[in-house]
Amino acid sequence: MPGADFDHDVVVIGSGFGGSVAALRLAEKGYDVLVVESGRRFSDAEFARTSWDIRRYLWAPRLGCTGIQRIHLLRDVLVMAGAGVGGGSLVYANTLYEPPDSFFTDPQWADITDWQAELRPHYAVAKRMLGVVDQHPIRGPVEELMQETAEAMGCGHTFRTTPVGVYFGRDGAQEPDVTVPDPYFGGAGPDRTGCTACGNCMVGCRVGAKNTLVKNYLALAEGLGVRIEPLRTVVDLRPLDPNRPDTGWRVTTQRSGAWVRSERRTITCAQVVLAAGTWGTQSLLHNLKASATLPRLSDRLGSLTRTNSEALLGTMTRSVPKEDLARGLAITASFHPDEHTHIENCRYGPGSNAMGALVMFMADGAAADPSNPGRRSLRWRGLLAELRRRPSLVRFLWPPFAWRFSQRAIIGLVMQTSDNSITVSATRRRLGKGWRLSSAPGHGTPSPRWIPVGHRAMRILAERLAQRTGEPTMTGGPLTDLVDIPMTAHFIGGCAMGSSPERGVLDPYHRVWGYPTLHVTDGSALSANLGVNPSLSITALAERALSLWPCRGDADPRPAQGAAYRRVEPVPARRHAVPVAVRQGW
Repeated sequence: MPGADFDHDVVVIGSGFGGSVAALRLAEKGYDVLVVESGRRFSDAEFARTSWDIRRYLWAPRLGCTGIQRIHLLRDVLVMAGAGVGGGSLVYANTLYEPPDSFFTDPQWADITDWQAELRPHYAVAKRMLGVVDQHPIRGPVEELMQETAEAMGCGHTFRTTPVGVYFGRDGAQEPDVTVPDPYFGGAGPDRTGCTACGNCMVGCRVGAKNTLVKNYLALAEGLGVRIEPLRTVVDLRPLDPNRPDTGWRVTTQRSGAWVRSERRTITCAQVVLAAGTWGTQSLLHNLKASATLPRLSDRLGSLTRTNSEALLGTMTRSVPKEDLARGLAITASFHPDEHTHIENCRYGPGSNAMGALVMFMADGAAADPSNPGRRSLRWRGLLAELRRRPSLVRFLWPPFAWRFSQRAIIGLVMQTSDNSITVSATRRRLGKGWRLSSAPGHGTPSPRWIPVGHRAMRILAERLAQRTGEPTMTGGPLTDLVDIPMTAHFIGGCAMGSSPERGVLDPYHRVWGYPTLHVTDGSALSANLGVNPSLSITALAERALSLWPCRGDADPRPAQGAAYRRVEPVPARRHAVPVAVRQGW
């Protein structure tokens, strides 16, 4: 604990939603905090102008690409994640929903406490910090088409505008490109500029309207003295004394993407908060477990890894319609075609057409075989059947799908609360040292490789789009669908909370079982599919976890690992980044 000869009290690995909450709240409680981030730091003007600016958009540092969009491939899913100071908030779609009841009552963790009641005040704080706007002012052809589709499917009553973390203008008015002093934190935060509805939220907001973590948690944390080291990747993490892992940690980092001069260095700290995103956190922990560096890690590591039971689909006109489909926010509307499924529209701004290079005609899949959930069904037959049914689709092969994709496409993001998962494990690399992640079907029903109700919704949306624009339309999905590999932007779980190490990787206070001074606060701690975008829930869970930490040097109010669960009252901070008068108004 603090007082020993450590370089820092706490090292936070990652600066996304979980890591940024940890940085601010621990600084408020008097801890000396260092944040290590593998990605680079961006000013607003440094984001890519379009998704074709590969070096500033994609993350592949060994190839000289230090952008905000990571892409990883597992056997069972293609993963899209974030990179950079601010983590997933740089690339996410500003979308901040509270999950349905089924998330809080999932059997994995429902035996611990009444999560909905316990997390309620932390969701409220997270919404304030992230500047959630429940009723945004964007309304155009895409939003109207989404509502028409919901009504055609008999679920028009579920249609709603998306709650978003975006600054539009003073007092809720639209003031595009108008810059004002910090409107959220009584002057403690940075100046903000009104949203221009350019549509490029997921490429990086060059306007400064998107409420990324750089604009709130991280800005406030740095104001309290937190230091952030960008472009540093953690390559090793081990206790100072393997027999007493609660006595401190040695954290080794190197320059991200280094081929030769890695500039490796090691620092020490009393505690570690691991918040590197689900992919980063699982990669590090699996390596440490497989190499016997952290042998006490639960065997449940990697179990209950979720994809949010997700599919990315869409519809596209053959030529650019007169109405502007690219104007707006990344996500603006949604509806529920059934009790388990949630569908949102997505968009990129004009010029950001790289996603179109990953598109192919939408093809239905085969129902999963419960006796062999890992069996793949190639969709060539479904694709050929679609082409036979609509031979005119071949006309969509020219111009290429990527041509003005953002201006003629509506992407459909389909998510479900269904209890399905994959199990992620470590396998030795064939080339080089260390371990890599692999996956296999996990607990619950097989993860869907296609979602029929989502396909039905996209076909109805395509019909409505054709009627509205007078343009022929097609429905599409990612190229990976053809080999039965779904795509997800919400890779979560794998470090689930459980009442014992036999049931989960984390205890109910986000401490790693067997290593009480190692904590996990990112999306890997989510224990169930949410059926909505997970960012707000990650933030709320992290707010709860950090609210229970003692102030520096004080006694820890949390029960020791292995003791019965006890609800702990939040510990007040010693100092606040946000003025008291502003917080009282919350």
